[in-house]
Amino acid sequence: MIYACSGGANVAEVSDRAARKLMEQSCGTMFCLAGLGAGIEGMVQKAKDADMNLVIDGCDMDCARKIFDRAGVENYRQMRVTDLGIEKKKGVRATDEQVEHAVEAAQDEIGKTT
Repeated sequence: MIYACSGGANVAEVSDRAARKLMEQSCGTMFCLAGLGAGIEGMVQKAKDADMNLVIDGCDMDCARKIFDRAGVENYRQMRVTDLGIEKKKGVRATDEQVEHAVEAAQDEIGKTT
């Protein structure tokens, strides 16, 4: 399952668009990070039961990872968009190239678990 940051900066948009593209490529199913953050029992259990969860954070605040940790979900791999050399900027749109770069990195991360 794939979970994406949903902040307001460009790196959050990269995270979201990359997750959607991965889903379109049948690399996994995008799932609701807000549901985990809200503690919705069924959603938390679904994440715990997944073979693997990919958490795509936008920046080093690691909000998505922290949601997983607080929910007690341990079966995840995390990647961070800013670790790919993409600078966090508010009020700036993500580029297609940035999204592609994140998709490639996510595919590599997913490949580590198979």
